[in-house]
Amino acid sequence: MSNLFLSTSAKPEDYWRSIILYGRNVASYKFGLASALLEIRPRAGSLLKLEDMAPVYAKQISRHLKNSPKQVTSNSSPFLEACKAFNDDGDEHKLVSSTLKNGFKYVIDAFHVVGSGPVDLTFFIDERSSNAGLRITDEFSQILETFQGRNLIHEVEARWNLVETAWELGLATNMLTIHHDQNNNTLIAYTGANRRKSVTSSRSALNGYQRGKCFYCESSISIDEPVTADVDHFFPHSLKTSGRFESVDQIWNLVLSCRDCNRGAGGKFDNIPSDELVEKIILRNEYYIGSHHPLRETLIVQTGGTSSDRRNFISSFFKRAKSTKVGELWRP
Repeated sequence: MSNLFLSTSAKPEDYWRSIILYGRNVASYKFGLASALLEIRPRAGSLLKLEDMAPVYAKQISRHLKNSPKQVTSNSSPFLEACKAFNDDGDEHKLVSSTLKNGFKYVIDAFHVVGSGPVDLTFFIDERSSNAGLRITDEFSQILETFQGRNLIHEVEARWNLVETAWELGLATNMLTIHHDQNNNTLIAYTGANRRKSVTSSRSALNGYQRGKCFYCESSISIDEPVTADVDHFFPHSLKTSGRFESVDQIWNLVLSCRDCNRGAGGKFDNIPSDELVEKIILRNEYYIGSHHPLRETLIVQTGGTSSDRRNFISSFFKRAKSTKVGELWRP
């Protein structure tokens, strides 16, 4: 099996993605802190003072509050109230003062925690008690220097948008269903009275789980300029015209592909993918479901409540799809 999802030699960017994609969330502060670090880009070994980080971090939260007032699962937060006030009065001094008092209480301790404990590799050392700041590790500088470094900010933003959408709609998690808008390559949710809400870029939401690689050939792809990633229907969108394959537009059937595999010479186009690729899409969807991402619930609704149900769903879809085409199955 490909190492696109299973890696025996995890890189710093894999640890970063595990924090962003798989950590539990009761507030969006982790996303704000991650975005601030990626914006400031501190050097390895440097001390990032809280007073210098506070305005960048708080403005990230304030920016999201403008469109999504629900940024925490609790009923109140003095820090969020200060961010809301900043959106009204623009008083940065008050914002920084409140952030230093209330904004860092839990997020720094919780940032590296995934599951029951911290990940093995960290991106900063907490020196609040001794130096009033964070000591940046070599690993943080390393992720900025990789090909994937430019993709990471988009991935943070995508997950943040999806999480806050779930909270904002106030739905039970198994009632939140995300749809794909093929015309704009965006993910959308339906709010009250069946109104559409644009949530985030499809590319940004999919990229982290594929570790910045083409689903098919595993070459590196970019969702930042220049964009080299296509949002591809694993089972081709053309199947929908038969009237028997309406679910091809759903999340379970979307992957990111390099443009050569999608539409280059010898590309997939409208071909049915091979048996081994079907096994790969099953594994990819199980990785989504293994996270605490709102897409987890969408996939369960779309494909089944157990891993056995989901395998049977895709295997049956594959069997029906093969019956529509004559010739060899496609491989990259």
